[in-house]
This record gives sequence, C-alpha cells and structure tokens, in this order.
Amino acid sequence: MHLIDVQFVVGISGYFVKDLQAVRQSPQYDPLRDDNITPLTPGFKSVVQAGQVISILLHLPTGGIAVGDCVDVIFSGAASRDPLFIADEHLGVLESIVRPWLLECDISSFRRNSEKVESGWLSCSGRYKLHSAVRYGLTQALLMATAQVHRCTISEVVSREWGTRISDRPIDILASCHRNDTLQLDRMIMKQASLLPHASFVHISDVGPNGITLLDYVRFVAGRVRTRGCPDYWPRLHFDVYGTLGDLFPQLDQLAAFLNALAHAAQPYEVLIESPVIASSKSEQIQRLGDLRTLLSQSSVRVKTVADEWCNTLADIKEFADAGAVDYVQIKMPDLGGIDNSIEAVLYCRAKGTGCCLGGSANETDISARITAQVALATCPDFLLSKPGIGADEGLTILTNEMLRGIALTKRQRLSRI
Repeated sequence: MHLIDVQFVVGISGYFVKDLQAVRQSPQYDPLRDDNITPLTPGFKSVVQAGQVISILLHLPTGGIAVGDCVDVIFSGAASRDPLFIADEHLGVLESIVRPWLLECDISSFRRNSEKVESGWLSCSGRYKLHSAVRYGLTQALLMATAQVHRCTISEVVSREWGTRISDRPIDILASCHRNDTLQLDRMIMKQASLLPHASFVHISDVGPNGITLLDYVRFVAGRVRTRGCPDYWPRLHFDVYGTLGDLFPQLDQLAAFLNALAHAAQPYEVLIESPVIASSKSEQIQRLGDLRTLLSQSSVRVKTVADEWCNTLADIKEFADAGAVDYVQIKMPDLGGIDNSIEAVLYCRAKGTGCCLGGSANETDISARITAQVALATCPDFLLSKPGIGADEGLTILTNEMLRGIALTKRQRLSRI
C-alpha cells in the first residue's frame, strides 16, 4: 500500500529545552530567571526556551491518517547528542527529499522502511543524515501507518517483525515529579506509581552543601510513601542528579559513601540514581560508572545506577551494556532517532542482562508517548518514563491507558483466531 499525501505541521513540545552546559557551569541557577546566564550550546538563544515539534501526517488510501512527532530531549545538544532541534531548519529537507520518498514507499512493512530512514539521504550537497528528532517522528508515523494497513495494534507490528511476545500486563512507569510539589508526589503515591519521583537535581546547588538537600529530600520521599501509601505499596525511588554528585564528590570512595547514606535514608525502599557522574567523554563515562558500580557492589551499598548522558545511540547503549557499567540504561528514544533503534536497544539490554528504561523526555508529545507505550508492550523493558511533561498525572494516564487498550485489543485478536 502507498500513501496518497503527506503533511508537515510545526507545533509545540510537551515541555521546554535547556542548555545543560550553561546551567552546569553557572555559579547560580534560577530556572525562572535565566537571563543572567549566557548560552553555551550552539542553537540556544537563551538558556531555557520553548521546544518545537514537526508533526508528520501520512494520508492512507483507506482514509486513515498516521501521525508521528519529530521532537528532541530537554537537554538537546549535550553529551554527543544531535544539535538543538529547530523546526524551520528541517522543513526544506522534509518537503524536497523525504516527502517524495514517502509517497513511493510501501507502508505494509515497517522494519524495511525504518532502516531506510536511518540510512543516509542524497541531497544536492551530498550524503545527508536526518536529525535524530526527524528520524524519530518519521518512524513513529511509518509504524502507525503499517499498523493501520494490517488493522492491528502497533505492538502487534513490532511483535511480528521482531519475533517478540506482547506483555499481558502494563510495564512499570517512573512518574516524573517536581521536587517542590508535594501534592503531585502525594497523587503519585495514591495512584501507586511503580517508580517515583525522578525529581531533577540539575545544578550542584540543588543537592545542597555536602549533598544535605538531596539527602533530606530522599528521606522525605521515603517517609511520605510510608505514611501516605498502602501497606503493600513498595515503589522504587528514582532520583536524577545530572552528574552533580560526581561534581560534589570527585573521589569515587566519597561518592560511594554518600550513596550509602542515601540508601539508608530511603529505607526500606530500593534506590536508583541516574547520572551520578557526567564525564567529559563516553569512554571516561563508561569507566567511571563501571568503577562506581564495582565499588558499590564490593561495599554492599544498595543503590542501583542508571546511565543517561553519553548513552545516546544504539551503539552507545551496546557499549554501556557490554561493559556492565550500570544497572540500568535509559533508552532516550528521541536521541536514538528511528524507533527501530529503540526496539533493538531494549532487546539487546535484555539479552545482556542489563536493565533498561524505555524512556525519552518530558519534551515529547502525546503521540510519541502513546507509540512508546505500544513499543514497550512488544519489547518489555524494565520500566518507562512518564511523558509528556512533568505533570506526572498526564503522562501516567496516557501511557497506562494506551497499554491497557493495547493489551485488550491483542487479547481480542487472539480470541478471534481460535
């Protein structure tokens, strides 16, 4: 089957984009007053600015419309990522090169088309690789189109083309909350989110002198779960520290000791720390995280580590998994470009025994979140990141309900074949 028309629509993202390099190097940082900080990452006009998306609309001859959203992550352009996604810079290539190809391709198969999207494209200036955000949105739309052709769910397309089994229960979700919003945290406890609160600590001032602010917050969250949650509710506590602990404790033995204090503050709940350090290169990042994980194991410190920065592409994820550098990697879907790469990443991590979060960014949209939920059912990562936005309620609802609908539809399909 072939498409009859293609449209590209510029819209807004689910959150915003931020210059991580500028934030980390600034003496002080106020997220609401950033005019005193000079942007350092190419493409940024201010340290924090509104994110953009390009919605790709594929018109099928059946009358159906498949949609995918091109979008990047919050900290765009950082740690080997593609540059900041600026929609107007990509419309020309989409119209002149991608659109003609889309109108000619057979949308009855997804995997073959996704491989083309990931390959180089010929333009008047030579070989051209599409921005990761464009590849992400383009493959979303193609995957949805293939599902519509076969009148099945997206998870069924992935299951069939990769030979996987669709989960019969929703995948766990990390509910991403603001640090200063206690009511939001209470709602996630009430809804029994499997992991919480994420609670970004971006600047070294966020964790406080000797990490006391972070330590107090971990203790507060654990106490809140104990007092507000049901007796049988045992979430994992996840905190994203964006390398601030490595800045505060440059010696790994000091860092391990502090993580041990965090583990005690979180008792009786398991703790996951994302990006405890951010090194200046991928090789150094793998080495430092690997050394830290070994030290934590030797010291019987009950903290799991999660890789994010420098772990952006499928090749990066394979390197981190092969090295056993962390307990989990976050598969940040917009960074990997084509959805086929995220599928391969989950399956590779599972084969290697490395945990994984099929994540992404608060900067994403309802469309990309729903497709993520379907991909998760077919690949079974350890958990998902709530998205879009950091409202938690919205992301938890979109992801959970999409998975429940997908499971119900798959069960109905199975029964109809009996």
